[in-house]
Amino acid sequence: MNDSIRFILNGEDIALTDVRPTETLLDFLRLKRRLTGTKEGCAEGDCGACTVLVGRLADGKLAYESVNACIRFVGSLHATHVVTVEHLAGRDGALHPVQQALVDCHGSQCGFCTPGFVMSLYGLWLTTEKPSRRQIEKALQGNLCRCTGYEPIVKAAEQVSQTRPSALFDPLERRRSEIVARLWAMQASGTIRIGNGEDRLIVPASIQALAEILSQEPDATIVAGSTDVGLWVTKQMRRLSPVVFINHLSELQSVTQSEDGITIGAGVSYSGAFAAISKKIPALGRLIDRIGGEQVRNMGTIGGNIANGSPIGDSPPPLIALGATLTLRSLEGQRRIPLEEFFIAYGKQDRRPGEFVESVFVPYPRETSRFAAFKITKRRDEDITAVLGSFLLTLDDAEIVTDIRIAFGGMAATPKRARAVEAELIGKPWTEATIEAARFAFDADFQPLTDWRATAEYRQLTAKNLLTRFYLETVGAPAELKRFEEVA
Repeated sequence: MNDSIRFILNGEDIALTDVRPTETLLDFLRLKRRLTGTKEGCAEGDCGACTVLVGRLADGKLAYESVNACIRFVGSLHATHVVTVEHLAGRDGALHPVQQALVDCHGSQCGFCTPGFVMSLYGLWLTTEKPSRRQIEKALQGNLCRCTGYEPIVKAAEQVSQTRPSALFDPLERRRSEIVARLWAMQASGTIRIGNGEDRLIVPASIQALAEILSQEPDATIVAGSTDVGLWVTKQMRRLSPVVFINHLSELQSVTQSEDGITIGAGVSYSGAFAAISKKIPALGRLIDRIGGEQVRNMGTIGGNIANGSPIGDSPPPLIALGATLTLRSLEGQRRIPLEEFFIAYGKQDRRPGEFVESVFVPYPRETSRFAAFKITKRRDEDITAVLGSFLLTLDDAEIVTDIRIAFGGMAATPKRARAVEAELIGKPWTEATIEAARFAFDADFQPLTDWRATAEYRQLTAKNLLTRFYLETVGAPAELKRFEEVA
């Protein structure tokens, strides 16, 4: 039971005792199972041609999410239900309503991307009875099509929501209770270990087992969502061993709210944290909606984004501005530090041998404070950040700045506070003149690099302009661009 990765593929039970730690679900489906409806386009989680659904038990319920098979490792699939486009056909071979709607609305031209669109729309069809235009667009953020212009695909999504056949027609709804029982039976009783030498994967049975494993294997690669690690394999061709998969650990999956803030477990995905964050910190919720596509948000975790330490990670700057606290854990116990102190230098974090990120505590902004996070990219959705600025401002009754925290990503080797700018603003009146006078201080805080996303000059000017934008929004200027459905 503890020497194999076991999951359900469409309707078949799979047990793998010989699997490489970096074998992707896409390669397994296409090369070993000949399920070629799932396509490889970008191999980096951008285009959505490889989209499948993965169902997992959470709190006793079975929930399905769209994911990118190209960067999802087979080792992360234990006790899950993997659903590919081939599974959607009716008992008599008839097209699923989602597929038929794409035919009726001419939503496919060359057809390469179509299976991925089908699976994304199917995931939406399972969870949302009558989706709005915005919900449809959000579900399709992670799917690219170079032929149709998207409008026929959106119309197909609208059409299929109008008439829904009996649940007995749908393969997942029809067999949901059976799938739940089969997944329960697959739960591992202990830690799973597969392989030896340079090809080892480990699936710990508990958070305590994880701590024990990392004490023995301090150089192991910890994988939660693999939205970044997956590219180490598909683009950089790295060999990783051992790989420790943690996305199944319930102890890391909690989102706990208190009067003061939200505690987010390191294994909680962006999608899993979205409801609580968007309700209490709306500006941070809007930022999450622009991180990758739906598939990436379903896989990627806030804890992983922090632990990775990337200077262009989207979650650290706003969390630093909010004053977040990080909890690290090892066999020696827990250690709590301010999040901003975790990032030491490029590629170096304050994580001792055997430690792992357990959770992050995010304080709520005070009612009298004003918070914003601005993500600058070449395209609005599903793009890597060039500059990300976050601001938390507190004024007194006389509109004097009593406290301000400013943090940026994409401006230095790590996510970083703009302390010189903060010092220029604290104690000053919150006016346009104050803002203009403080802009020069960015030159003391940051010396950004030029790369293919932006030049150093562009980044520096953008950072200064984001401070001005934040000021304009706090005084009521309509500075933030709105989508048509948000304005209506």
